[in-house]
Formats: sequence, structure tokens, C-alpha cells
Amino acid sequence: MKNSVAITGMGVVSPIGSSIADFAKAVRNGDSGISYLQELEEKNFVCRVAGIPKPIQHNDLIDKFLPEYGDKAIRYALSACIDAWQDAGFEIPDMLSNATDDRLSVVVGSTCAGYDYFARMKSLIDEGRTKRLGSWFVVNTMHSGPAAFISGLLSASRMTESVSSACASGTEAIARAYDLVSNGVADVVVTGGCDPDSPYVWAGFDAMRLLCRNGNDNPQSASRPMCEKASGFVPSAGAGILVIENMEHARSRGSKIYAEIVGACVNSGGQRNGGSMTSPNSQKAVECIRNAVKMAEINPAEISYINGHLTGTMADPLEVANWCRVLNLKNDFPYINSTKSLIGHALGAAGAIETIATVLQMHQGFVHVSKNCMPLHPEIAKIYDSAKIPQQTIENVSIEYSAKASFGFGDVNACLVLKKYR
Repeated sequence: MKNSVAITGMGVVSPIGSSIADFAKAVRNGDSGISYLQELEEKNFVCRVAGIPKPIQHNDLIDKFLPEYGDKAIRYALSACIDAWQDAGFEIPDMLSNATDDRLSVVVGSTCAGYDYFARMKSLIDEGRTKRLGSWFVVNTMHSGPAAFISGLLSASRMTESVSSACASGTEAIARAYDLVSNGVADVVVTGGCDPDSPYVWAGFDAMRLLCRNGNDNPQSASRPMCEKASGFVPSAGAGILVIENMEHARSRGSKIYAEIVGACVNSGGQRNGGSMTSPNSQKAVECIRNAVKMAEINPAEISYINGHLTGTMADPLEVANWCRVLNLKNDFPYINSTKSLIGHALGAAGAIETIATVLQMHQGFVHVSKNCMPLHPEIAKIYDSAKIPQQTIENVSIEYSAKASFGFGDVNACLVLKKYR
């Protein structure tokens, strides 16, 4: 029999708040974190708007592990981790102690961790001054950096893993963490995702014409998931970190419990049947969601809220059609929204930040506005009840089960099913 899995702590760094309290308030208010970025204009981007994270906390503690000039993704992850760990009721270990925690694992996802630091240090290599790179260069540019630094911060010694599955990275990391706890491999796992804000991360997407092309004059209306006027996604950055643990372990220490994870699935479309390096194989995306729901041992009709991957690109109508197919939606529709409408697309951090937004809505009983979604894309309007796509925050909503899915380049899929804790 598998263990029940509880979410007991959360921390976030995002364009609308870098504490859970600030983030929750902004999500509920439907605040936008998108702004004009002069640096993107100077670098001749077509898209010149982005979601830049609010200043992080805990700099004094983070500086003991990572210099102030360290990689942004790692610093974001550490800040969110400290909040999540303390939110779960744990204390940060003494960094001078040799004690390790053999039941604690770390699983963190990222798409581009290390890019920011590498870009800032590249000139030293080009100028032949490699000796000036110092001993921090490798650990700041290796993709496993965020997980490794968190492991050191918390003295985690069961397992330390890094996940990189493009925009599915954060959600896949949580799914992997769920497997570790549900199968009894670890009692507690610190998990989530992070990515840096940098033109060197976003330039390729701008070149592919995937970034928003007509929002520069009105940044807060630029991110338009599910909208007929959407012209690409708005890039952003940050980190979302969760503490998940064996339910009995959480109860035995009297921890508060935000929600349960009751199902998770990760798969790949194999870049067949319409899938490619940049497009999903719908059949496998549907199977991913279906298998997560099956693992949760519920009827698909019990899903009352969906936090979609929904980015503001031409993939949105296909995603909504896939949700309709897998949940057999015809007359009774669950609420669906896109947290990216508020914060933009944080790449490898997106799934984790959006999972936190999902948990907050379940825990506090509301559904946040899906900002700038009107007029709906006509293909979505044909198949989905527009009343279930919130145009303002809806209060006093009881969400018993929710689904959070992410889809990434490489034709990869990840889905979580969450249950309200009672």
C-alpha cells in the first residue's frame, strides 16, 4: 500500500510576490507582474515585456552559501526553499554541524539554471582571463546547482536530484518527489522548480517568434492565455519550492497540511502522431492526465478546477481540447484558469509556482481571474463554457480535486492531481 502524501510547506519567488503571503494576496487580487524591460529594447527584442521577480528574502543566510553575484536561479530557489522549510515547521540546520538527514531528499527542476551566471562571466573566458573565474564558476553553471545548494543548506543525504524537461520541469520534479514519498523511499522531499530572468535565456524564444509580439505598449495586458488576441507568451522567472512528506510523518509532528497529492504521471509523446520537438502528441498528453486521474482513484468528473499550462500561444486551443477529451467534458465544466496570465511563463519554474497557486486556491477557497482572456479564442469558445473561465476572482469556491499539468519542448508531459485536505 502506498503512503499518503501531504504538502506541508511552500515558498515562492515570483513577479507578483516573493513570499507566500504576498503571492497569495496578489493571486487573489488578480495583480499582474508584467512590466516593460528596457534591456530587451536595447537588445532589439521584438518582445520587450517580462515578469521580473520581486526582491528575494533571506539574503544574509543565502550569502553564507552563495555569493551575492551567484546565479539568479540558485538564489531564487534558496530563498523559496528557506520559506518553504520554515513554513513546514522545520528549522534550518546548523551549517557547522556534521549531522545529515538520511530521510530527506531534494528534487528540483529547471530549464536554464546557470545561464545567467555563465552569460555574466563569459567575457572573462573570451578575454583569456579564465583564472578570474574562480572556484564558484562551475557550481554556479552546472544544471544541478539549485538542487545541490538546497541539499547543502538542509543537510539532505537521502537523495539529491535535478530534473530538466523544459517547461514541464517544475511539475515533473514534484511528480518525482511524490513517487519517492508514496513509495516510502523518503519521508520528506523538498521539491519544485526555478529559472533565471535573463535576455540570454529568452533570446531564442524571441527568435522563434514565440514571445508576445504586440504587448509592449500595455505590458499588463500582454499575457493573454486562451485569448483570440494572444500573440505569444510573456517570459518571466522565479522559483516555487514545496515541502512534501509522508502524511503520517506530518501528522505525528503536528504540521499544518495544505493539501494532498493523490496522483501524478509523467510521460513523453515520442515526437510522433503530431508531436514534435516543439509540439505535443495529443494522444500522449491525454494519457498523461488520464493516468494521473486514474492513480488518484477518482472519477474524472470529480475534478472541479484545472490550472492549465496555457501560455498564450497557438497551443492553447489544443490543450483545452485535450482537457475536454480526457475529462469527457460536455455539459458540466470545471473552472480553468492560467496563472501565466498574471506572472508570465517562468519556464522550468512555471509548473511549481502554478502548483503553489493551485494549492492556495484550494486551501483558501477561491479561483483567481484568468486575466486578459477575452475575447476567447474561437476554437476554445466552441468547446468550453466561458462561465468557467473566470474573468474576475471567484470567492467561496470549494475545490475538492484539482489537476495541474505542464507540457514542454521535447514532447514531454507532467500532471498532478491534488486533493483538498480535511
